[in-house]
Amino acid sequence: MSACRRALITGGAGFVGTNLVSRLAEDGAEVVVLDNLSRRGVTENLSWLRSTYGPQVRVEIGDIRATQTLRRALEGVSEVYHLAGQVAVTTSLEAPVDDFRVNAEGTLGLLEEIRRLDELPFLLFTSTNKVYGSLPDLKLERNDHRWEPADAAIRAAGLSELRPLDFCTPYGCSKGAADQYVLDYAKSFGLPAVVFRMSCIYGPHQHGTEDQGWVAHFAIRALERRPITLYGDGAQVRDILFVQDLVEAMQLARENVEELAGQPFNMGGGTANAVSLLDVVELLAELGTPTEVRYAEERPGDQRYYVADTSSFSAATGWLAAVDAQEGIARLHRWLADEGSSEREPLRAVAL
Repeated sequence: MSACRRALITGGAGFVGTNLVSRLAEDGAEVVVLDNLSRRGVTENLSWLRSTYGPQVRVEIGDIRATQTLRRALEGVSEVYHLAGQVAVTTSLEAPVDDFRVNAEGTLGLLEEIRRLDELPFLLFTSTNKVYGSLPDLKLERNDHRWEPADAAIRAAGLSELRPLDFCTPYGCSKGAADQYVLDYAKSFGLPAVVFRMSCIYGPHQHGTEDQGWVAHFAIRALERRPITLYGDGAQVRDILFVQDLVEAMQLARENVEELAGQPFNMGGGTANAVSLLDVVELLAELGTPTEVRYAEERPGDQRYYVADTSSFSAATGWLAAVDAQEGIARLHRWLADEGSSEREPLRAVAL
């Protein structure tokens, strides 16, 4: 790997960012981490990155909207992974203007700064399945402790990128606007950019909270022998993707950007890794950490069922998720038990 390869990761001290920094550094790249350190657990993640990779990782502490900080971070980079953002639906409902400024304006500002560069770097933007809304038209059937689509084709493959956009909640709107701007800059200005509309990602270095990172949140509650509160009936289904599989997909997107630029891809664990909330509670119990389950009212914008059809990306790159849900949850559980216990603090309930 060329020592000249330099990557910028916005939100690089976050959960996904930390795992991505690790992969790039192991591959020999210089990595610039831009993070405002506002998220829980990022200070610990950053300390781990610094102690593990030393000067190979350069840190810029600042906001994505700070122009001079952003320009400094972009110097000499050949690839950009834009992970920074306001990540919670609940927070967006409480402060929609702030949500818009971080997610939509912050992304547009980054695009403009990239456009100033002499050579346009590869850009990967992490969007969200919330751009498809709450899916009110998707007919579902209750099958034991899981909601499943009545349509056999969707049940077999999941939801594809052909699904119409239907922004819901301020978070869905702000991320959706950013999603569309990235795709348009690829078309209008030739930016080599790819969008991942992500499902539920989980794995080591995740400090799950009530608003984001529900698999880790459940595992933490179980390890602490504290109740888990489910919003809704617990039969909601998500396809969960182990973070190392996501990082591999990101690298394949970069390697194949000439064919993929300007396209969105649904990114998740697919039907093979579709689990309900109650399934995950059961898996944690099998790992030796049973916990009490409590219920509360369903929250605005929640999807009873979302499973990504990842076949478009797989066909283009050969990518397949390698870590199944049972193995991945066991790995996360072990990391939290062995390494994450001292970093945890009291948590509350989770929204999807």
